[in-house]
Amino acid sequence: MNADLPEGVEEFLAGAGWGGAQIEPLPGDASFRRYFRIRRDGASAMLMDAPPPHEDPGPFLHVGHWLIEHGLRAPQIYAENADRGLVLIEDFGTDRMRDWLDDNPAGEHATYAAAVDALVDLHKCPPGPFLPYDMLAYMREVRLFTEWFCPAAGIEADSASHDAAWVEVLEPLLERQKPGVTVLRDYHAENIMLLPGGGQGLIDFQDALVGHPAYDLVSLLQDARRDVSPELEAEMLRYYASKVDCGPDFAADYARLGAQRNAKIVGIFTRLWKRDGKDRYLAMIPRVWEAMERDLAHPALAPVASWFDANVPAEWRDKRGGGLG
Repeated sequence: MNADLPEGVEEFLAGAGWGGAQIEPLPGDASFRRYFRIRRDGASAMLMDAPPPHEDPGPFLHVGHWLIEHGLRAPQIYAENADRGLVLIEDFGTDRMRDWLDDNPAGEHATYAAAVDALVDLHKCPPGPFLPYDMLAYMREVRLFTEWFCPAAGIEADSASHDAAWVEVLEPLLERQKPGVTVLRDYHAENIMLLPGGGQGLIDFQDALVGHPAYDLVSLLQDARRDVSPELEAEMLRYYASKVDCGPDFAADYARLGAQRNAKIVGIFTRLWKRDGKDRYLAMIPRVWEAMERDLAHPALAPVASWFDANVPAEWRDKRGGGLG
């Protein structure tokens, strides 16, 4: 066995009926989690190696089983050994939505409509047995902006007024996310697979919470990694509203969660650069910031917009948060 392969993988695959299969490592971005494509007799599967104590496949398995039980298109789980961190799952192929659209731009509208349809189906399900997306979680995330971006930009921000503004903005939506829906949290064009037989498959859902239905729409339509035009964003929101009773406050809540998510992402991308040496994420910040500025323009975001006006110098706003590095 190759020393670079997971310990015990041969025994695990044999027990799953895949003994003697070819094992191909796949490139990854995570520190410890790795993926391999498994091939045998013309069939293929995916092997996840999430070795403890650094990784825990339990959340992926927990959410994945729930999605499958409720008819959502998560990968089938063929075999699992959580103690060893090994999971064998269905192979969704190689066509990520983002990459496919790069080569097939004419399919953008239909592909995004299908992704919205998947959210409609998800939101018709009862909320999953997951932790709530509560104020503590929202605030922990938006503080990444003041904890990472502001110091990197040389901005001495008023953290107390920052927190107070966000609490004022987010508190109204908390009651509207009860009983809530399952929120996948990273539902975007790099985490949606276009399946060989048609349809779309979900990946990277292990951090699911129960929260507001607008959140995954924001994740999809204000994508940090791919340009989505404001026109397509508006059209897809109308499409979603034609299928779901959104209520009168949905547009305001969408802007609230858009600003919250985008502020978090600016902080995360800065942290990836400063702490982890991954400076390629800096090039995405202007796209994220541009979407955040649109969200901040909504009247529901007035307290947070005022905080930005008072604490983030105009040159950073004009550069849309670019210029780091």
